[in-house]
Amino acid sequence: MNKVLIVEDDTLLNTTLAYHMQGRGMETDSAFGCMDARKKLEARSYDLVILDVNLPDGDGFSLCRQIRREWKTAVIFLTANDLESDMLKGYDLGAADYVTKPFSTQVFLKKVERLMQLISPEKERVEDSYEDEELHIGLQSMTASFRGRDIAFTPLEYRLLTIFIHNPGIVLTRQKLLERLWDDQGNYVDEHTLTTVISRMRSKLEGAHPYIKTVYGMGYLWNGKGGRYDG
Repeated sequence: MNKVLIVEDDTLLNTTLAYHMQGRGMETDSAFGCMDARKKLEARSYDLVILDVNLPDGDGFSLCRQIRREWKTAVIFLTANDLESDMLKGYDLGAADYVTKPFSTQVFLKKVERLMQLISPEKERVEDSYEDEELHIGLQSMTASFRGRDIAFTPLEYRLLTIFIHNPGIVLTRQKLLERLWDDQGNYVDEHTLTTVISRMRSKLEGAHPYIKTVYGMGYLWNGKGGRYDG
């Protein structure tokens, strides 16, 4: 799974980008200043940093220089400044792109997805999957089998499986699941549908290890059977 760090002090924009990227299967972290971003970059590796030029505790250009030098991570600049000199400076520092605000979220997401394909093409060939000694689920190919028997999950069920498998052992509230199941067209999944879908998924794994576990009063978690996740 591609990992993206969003360094943007506008809380609404940061949250909006994170929401849409997670909906496209990316893992995101948010930072709201240079110091916060550096701490996160030191703690884990990222495939991409989305970086605002103007931050409350420093400028994005200096941070970009450090990111490219120390972490070799791809950078896309965000800024309200469309001066040609600043754009050229951003590219000279090694940024992959320079996007001026306001911008179309959908076009921006396409830019990000295309960049991911260019910087890590090998990831496109790896099946995003879960596997243990009895259960195999291919999230991209939408294939599944249990004890050698094919299982027919619906597209919505695969979307829910993707959320669970990407968050093993983490309790996901019903509200969080409902938020994550919104799609780009705004199609809504309600509480009743969520209950029905989870019940249907469990019935397809009848007699199996309880992969989708209810945590009463809290939500659900993916209770993997010591299996392997690739993605």
